[in-house]
Amino acid sequence: MISDIKEVLYSEEQIRSKARELGKRISEDYRGQEVVCVGILKGSVMFMADLLKEIEIPCYMDFMAVSSYGNSSQSSGIVRILKDLDYEIEGKNVIVVEDIIDSGITLNYLMGYFKSRGAKSIEIACLLNKHERRKVEIDVKYLGYDVEDHFLVGYGLDFAEKYRNLPFIGILKEEVYK
Repeated sequence: MISDIKEVLYSEEQIRSKARELGKRISEDYRGQEVVCVGILKGSVMFMADLLKEIEIPCYMDFMAVSSYGNSSQSSGIVRILKDLDYEIEGKNVIVVEDIIDSGITLNYLMGYFKSRGAKSIEIACLLNKHERRKVEIDVKYLGYDVEDHFLVGYGLDFAEKYRNLPFIGILKEEVYK
């Protein structure tokens, strides 16, 4: 798998350092309150695990599985909920945890969805932001890194369900996915 990587963008230590920084900011912003962190499956799992270890206030964890891609690398624009929340979020501070924001379509949909379910507040914690590919503007309060439009894998990001387990984020060689 390593031979399929063109370049490592962020090492495991750089990612963990960013998770510490964001966890500290969340803890400070919500001091004296509780938050519900909602991880968007599957890509957010590794980032969410590291982020939650750094949050020093009461924190609940839930997950959703959504799709706007199907089997394509381009968003279809139609968001489908594959797995909904297990817990109620009405009156709660919700932080949506995402690995990467691409088109913004899925997160835009989720922000409206959580609002309709009565969340007290909704913010986004995202490790990577591909602003070049944005179709819908999204306000990200807790952002790790802005990245250029490369095919990224590792640390939860995949190509055909492979590479998620790499401890770093790297650029996949073009010959692997074309």
